[in-house]
Amino acid sequence: MGERDTPFRTNLKCFLICFLMSLANSQYGYDTAVIAAFQAMRGFLRVFGYPDPALASGWGIEPTHQQLITSFMNVGTMFGVLFTAPFARYQGRKAGIWLGTLICFVGIAVQMGTESIAGVCVGRTLIGVANSFYITFANAYVSESAPRHLRAVMGGLFGIMPTFGGMFGTVTVYLAKNIDSKLCYQIPLACLFVFPTVLSVFLIFVPESPRWLLIKNRKEEAEKALRSLRGDSLTEELFQEEFVEMVRGIEEEKAMAKGASLKEIWQGANLRRTILCIGVYSSRAASGLWVFIAYGTYFFQQAGVKDPFAMSMYTFAAGIVGTIFAIWCSYRLFGRRTMVLFGTAGAVVCMFAAALGGTVSPGTPQAAKNFMAWNVIYSVVYGGFAATIAWPISAEVVNSKLRVLTLSVATAIDYVLAWLIAFCSPYFINPKSLGWGMKYCWIWAGSNVITLIFFYFLLPEMKGRSLEEIDELFEKRIGVREFAKYECECTRQAHEIATQKKLEAAVLHSELGLEKAPSQ
Repeated sequence: MGERDTPFRTNLKCFLICFLMSLANSQYGYDTAVIAAFQAMRGFLRVFGYPDPALASGWGIEPTHQQLITSFMNVGTMFGVLFTAPFARYQGRKAGIWLGTLICFVGIAVQMGTESIAGVCVGRTLIGVANSFYITFANAYVSESAPRHLRAVMGGLFGIMPTFGGMFGTVTVYLAKNIDSKLCYQIPLACLFVFPTVLSVFLIFVPESPRWLLIKNRKEEAEKALRSLRGDSLTEELFQEEFVEMVRGIEEEKAMAKGASLKEIWQGANLRRTILCIGVYSSRAASGLWVFIAYGTYFFQQAGVKDPFAMSMYTFAAGIVGTIFAIWCSYRLFGRRTMVLFGTAGAVVCMFAAALGGTVSPGTPQAAKNFMAWNVIYSVVYGGFAATIAWPISAEVVNSKLRVLTLSVATAIDYVLAWLIAFCSPYFINPKSLGWGMKYCWIWAGSNVITLIFFYFLLPEMKGRSLEEIDELFEKRIGVREFAKYECECTRQAHEIATQKKLEAAVLHSELGLEKAPSQ
């Protein structure tokens, strides 16, 4: 452990800032959880569904309407990322989140007031646009602000927030599920105002990302912002060492690149970084996570689970426990690579076991119990380890100048896949179509195998590295196996410069003292 790797308790201020900044991602978890639950609620189906005495609830919903309601949030996110990178050229991370909040408020209001599928789709699209600003700018802020040895922990907060938001959303709809009117979905939607409101007020009191300020040549503001984030965790010499390393890293990036263009993320060393960023982002789609996020409660209902709302709560609770444990493991025990490989391998096992049970005993109570058990394990193992650590990896693997642009491209591709999954899944699970039920998990068992192979051969270990060290490792094209043990020059050079400045200051102080002595 290096001298700058100070104890967690001394970085509590930065942790709290990153925790509250990560609330941006809880909005997404809450929204998707309540939308998934609405599709199994009588009050919602009375407005947007049709009566069907053959179903347990007495009401059903058309597969096409399921597709539209669920997928248009993904469409909005794909549309929104077209504007995140251009916006970031002129405005900082905080301004991006504020704009996302404004759009989110409009989207919530539209969904609460409409009684048509078209109106819901408009509201879902606006929520998606807001989501694109939230996940891009908040993830970038956390990655750029966290100390190098705590980046996985603080970035992991960003990963736990969708689960936290989903748990809150599931509890809300559980309490409102017996309301046999529009209020059953309007009340949960109104609660969605909480997260962006708290976040927006909090942003007034936090500094801007120091790395973004350096990119904009605002060096003094950047140093002030970094001091605010670090508090008293570092001595002056160690603080100067980190700041010098940061300044030199940004200057080198700016010297090598004329501008943050879309073409640039596919050139030179950036190509490898972009592929990794997209691969990490898209791994959530390949895991099958989107299916349970978008159709969790409905899927449980069709699988024969007696209380799908309660099951959703248990699943989210298990995910929170798994994520907290995984964040601790990332701090104390394991690196990024180990966490991702373990979580993805666990997803393979869970999907395979759930699919096997649904194939051998389809439609039986035993198959439903088997599915519930493996779904909880999946939430702990994949949701806790791979899905959580994916957020800090995706932000730290790209360089500072191209971070928002690369994250925007990766988000767009991830949500294209999410849209395809959300749009196609009803054909597989809805009884009026294929009605595969739990057998749908076969597809995700196979896709997780492919993801596992990708990570094993391409993902390097970045634990304990500063963002500037990661830049150097990629620029020098260090291989996956050598990544963890390679000694970087940028940290040594920053230490030498900071030490030299300290010596010069000491000499100056000594000379001033000598000059002052005769006059005394």
